[in-house]
Order: sequence, then structure tokens, then C-alpha cells
Amino acid sequence: MEEALPEVLMRIVSELHDVAYLIERIEPQLSNVHGEVLLDANDRMLVLQGIDLAVQKTRGLAEFIDTITASIPEDWIVDVTTALNLVKLADMQRALSNGMLRHGHSQPLTKVVGDFEAF
Repeated sequence: MEEALPEVLMRIVSELHDVAYLIERIEPQLSNVHGEVLLDANDRMLVLQGIDLAVQKTRGLAEFIDTITASIPEDWIVDVTTALNLVKLADMQRALSNGMLRHGHSQPLTKVVGDFEAF
């Protein structure tokens, strides 16, 4: 399956933004822990800082790829077949392979708690 490299890279950018969003949603849950303390204050702060760093790095990678993609000629073609076969998440594989940018997130806020996809 040969495709224009800039299009493939922009799908990766979209997935990276999605990952940052998902990670970012974890942070408020950890900062509002009530009841039994699972981590002491110092450990919890380190976890929160790690989550924040993961979000920043993911967004940084997305912006980096987005920026260099602008300078890649549209006629540069790549075969993504092998790379797609290595992606284990079906939703991500579809998002990276179908040639269409996904708008929105893989886990929207409107999903009902308890909804899941069996794998």
C-alpha cells in the first residue's frame, strides 16, 4: 500500500495529539484522590509531573512531525504495509491506514462509563 509520505505523517500527528489528550485526562483523576491515600504527597507529585511531561513530549513530537511534513514533497511515496501490520490496536491501525484524518479523539468524553471494546 503506497501512499504520500506527508499524508501518512499527518495521520501520525493526529494519533500523537490523541495520545496526549488521553494522558492529560488521567492527571485530574490522580490529583483528586480522596479517601485512602495510595501514594504519599511526594510520590503523587512525581507521578503528576511525569504525566505532564508525557503530554508535553507527545505534543512536541506531533508538532515536530507536523512542521517537517510541510517541507516534504507530496510526490514522496512510502509503503506502509509492514508498519501497519505491526500496529496492534485496530482503531489506530484504521486511523493510520485509511488515508483520512480522524477528527476527534479515540475516547471521547461522551462515552458512557463502562463502555469498552473487547480485544
